[in-house]
Amino acid sequence: MTTAAPFVGQPLDRTDGLLKVTGEARYAAEFPEARLAHAVLVTSTIARGTIESIDASRAQSLPGVLLVMTYANAPRLPNGGRPPIAPPAGRRLSLLQDNEVHYNNEPVAVVVADTLEHATDAARQLHISYRSVPATLDFAQARAHAYAPDRPQGRQTDTQRGDLEAGLRDADVRIDATYTTPMEHHNPMEPHATMAVWDGPHLTLYDSTQGVSGAKTAVAAMLGLPPDGVHVISPFVGGGFGGKGSSWSHVTLCAMAAKQTGRPVRLALERPQMFGPVGGRPFTEQRFTLGARHDGTLTAMRHDSFSNTSMIEDWTETCCMVTRMSYAVPNQVTTHRLVQLNVGTPTFMRAPGETTGSFALESAMDELAWALRMDPLALRLKNYAEADPQEHKPWSGKSLRECYRRGAEKFDWSRRTPEPRSMRAGNTLIGLGMATATYPANRNEASALARILPDGTATVASGTQDLGTGTYTVMTQVAADALGFDPANISFALGDSSLPRAPGSGGSQSVASVSPAVRDAATQVRNQLIALALADPASPVHGATADDVTVENGWVVRRSDPSRRDPAAAILARAGGRPIEAQVTVKPGDEKARYAFHSFGSVFAEVHVDADLGTIRVARIVGTYGVGRLLNDKTAHSQLMGGIVWGIGAALEEATLLDLRYGRFINANLAEYHVPVNADIGTIDVAFIDEVDPHINSLGAKGIGEIGITGVSAAIANAVFHATGVRVRDLPITLDKVLVQT
Repeated sequence: MTTAAPFVGQPLDRTDGLLKVTGEARYAAEFPEARLAHAVLVTSTIARGTIESIDASRAQSLPGVLLVMTYANAPRLPNGGRPPIAPPAGRRLSLLQDNEVHYNNEPVAVVVADTLEHATDAARQLHISYRSVPATLDFAQARAHAYAPDRPQGRQTDTQRGDLEAGLRDADVRIDATYTTPMEHHNPMEPHATMAVWDGPHLTLYDSTQGVSGAKTAVAAMLGLPPDGVHVISPFVGGGFGGKGSSWSHVTLCAMAAKQTGRPVRLALERPQMFGPVGGRPFTEQRFTLGARHDGTLTAMRHDSFSNTSMIEDWTETCCMVTRMSYAVPNQVTTHRLVQLNVGTPTFMRAPGETTGSFALESAMDELAWALRMDPLALRLKNYAEADPQEHKPWSGKSLRECYRRGAEKFDWSRRTPEPRSMRAGNTLIGLGMATATYPANRNEASALARILPDGTATVASGTQDLGTGTYTVMTQVAADALGFDPANISFALGDSSLPRAPGSGGSQSVASVSPAVRDAATQVRNQLIALALADPASPVHGATADDVTVENGWVVRRSDPSRRDPAAAILARAGGRPIEAQVTVKPGDEKARYAFHSFGSVFAEVHVDADLGTIRVARIVGTYGVGRLLNDKTAHSQLMGGIVWGIGAALEEATLLDLRYGRFINANLAEYHVPVNADIGTIDVAFIDEVDPHINSLGAKGIGEIGITGVSAAIANAVFHATGVRVRDLPITLDKVLVQT
């Protein structure tokens, strides 16, 4: 039997908090190593062409320079440096195997020196001659050559249900609109960084990664090493958001440089190098057609998504996935098409596809509501999907109706007057908008180890990662409940590829995947402890039945007589003083064949727009979510707040600007790539529905890292329309777009 669960769900302080606030938490670029050398990445200055020559003589003559690695002297890699693993697990990288240039800011050399200053100086002394040819950079022109990707992320490229044309003929009202979202790039506090250390044929990587096991596999494959020839360590990650979900060029290049120099090498990207070589969110153009009857019943929906990819690898922003499952529309067509540009390959960026797709879908629904003269919330409720309309499966758990109700009540949605520009305070136009939030509830196979030590404490481990989301803490809570130990007496280990394998921390899957493995491993070792006590004549609980004992605060206690109790340390001491342990692997069964797994939420936004200047302030966001069982109320609240903040940035500020002449991003720094600061954020009110999902895993816990950003930009865009009467379909919503149309 298991004990009650007093820790899971509680707002426990972060177990790693003290290390972080005192500077003791070590990130990838902070591990000490004797004879450490420093590498600087050199990137291209053209968007397409070839390198004609690299004059490294000046750089090589400078003090402290150990290596200038270019296509002329880089080690030849198996298969020409092409990944033997399919993307996105194995990315198409730039590993100095030839002189081709595919995009501006592509890695073309690595300079290694005894100090970072020497390496930086030498890198600036390289003289590179290029032969440039015309690049494809204009999305609108390149769209004429758009093509269909091959099953993006394992899903259908296009879908069709019902008869779209018949549904449009049956419609009383139609909406046709095109929405765009810009290129965006990750800007976590910690840039990408790697340190490579060789010990004979064995490679250790200290890497800022969202997947230690995936990085191990990918780098070993690129270098032609056996899987056990690479060891990846990443105890702390200073933000990832999808950008660190793949092993990019700099990781393998760092390992190559360390091998060449015979010294440990550290390579940390400069902030401008975060734009291009390590992915980002692609530009999207999304065309929507909606048809509905006068009462709001949807009769038809078409969603065509175009997004850019690179010249070297296909990456699809799966915008249509959210459209396929959100509303009960009988006739629907969705399509994805790719447009190749001479830019770096895009990648996962917080809720990839759902963030961009929900902006278009939820904006189109708002436009339809206005055309019908119908309340936007009522329209969504009219077309509420009681089951997945695309896959015809029941939801594993769906609390969206309650999210709508609670969110509208907390926001006071009923005070909204329907006409645009009808609510104001003096010279401030007030707009109220709403949208639906959703994200898949993902889960994969994961393993965990639990061990009770002779001193009566416990260690629990899994090869997962903590991106700052609180994984150390919530897994400690899960283990504490399963073991019957105080969290203070449990040490949770992660971020090491030698630990039991777990999936990468992407797709909001870590909690759903790892927590049941942690729970099962802890339960098994707890049962071993109980069995030792029951079998030991010297134990105060000897002779009791298994049902009559429990574990409380590290003591095996008899339920019928709590005075009879035995501490774990004493039990192990009498059994020989050795630790006891259990390792388990937990994986999904056939539940995905029977249920549709998603999390849901509602987002309500209030914006204030200056009637003369067009400046926009988000005064208030109310987000209400059904995300299964919360493992930690405090960290969950922080995750959702963080997602909402990013949604505000996506709506009003965030965009990477591409110079169409040269293919260079012109705002590749934190001074000009705008993200929200404290002054940009008003009140954020996050609430959770007490949702039970018995099908996702044994704890009923879903991931929450990404749903928080979905729906936010649409809710803000809808609120801006309500405030001003101006429908902005192209993110970000800047004051010029509001003023130009008024």
